[in-house]
Amino acid sequence: MPLHVPPAPAPALRSVLTALGSPTAVLEARTPALRSVQGPLSPELPLPVHVLDRIGPSGLAPRTRLTAWRFVIRSSERAVAAADTMLTPDGWAFSHFFEGPYIASTELALRQTETVTPHYQPRLLSIPELYMLTLWLHEDVEADPSGGTLAPTDLLVPLAPAPPGIAAHRPHRVADLLPVMTLRITPGLGPLLGSPA
Repeated sequence: MPLHVPPAPAPALRSVLTALGSPTAVLEARTPALRSVQGPLSPELPLPVHVLDRIGPSGLAPRTRLTAWRFVIRSSERAVAAADTMLTPDGWAFSHFFEGPYIASTELALRQTETVTPHYQPRLLSIPELYMLTLWLHEDVEADPSGGTLAPTDLLVPLAPAPPGIAAHRPHRVADLLPVMTLRITPGLGPLLGSPA
């Protein structure tokens, strides 16, 4: 398999397992599918979630920062929700459970990219200025998943729903997609579309 999924930090995984074992956390979650499922639940497919902090025509290189680790929550063979963890002063801690289209879209994008010839490290990249979420295929499989910058030859796979005019589930080299995203951002206007989960 060409994708090299990095291991999640042990405290992040433990915090999700603890939340899954807490009836209060599960019942208070705004995830009907998670609350109604019968049987064991397991956190799988951990992916680091990065945010693209700066994008635009300023000429400055885009910056990314790690903001979360995301786990798909499965019941048997079916994804029913996802869980995010966040970095606190005491380390990684459970943040919240959620549902939505990005869970299935992420799984689809990962299945589609398993056949990509080069080896990649999968990550998620949120672009708040466009309310866009992408699967980020980082070419350096040995890189620390908490760091790294966008390489021009990295691939970005926009997840559905993608902004109008940007095809979902189609891999784009960063060097090709970044200029398109930059053109969509008008300084001072802020985001135009709905926020990714």
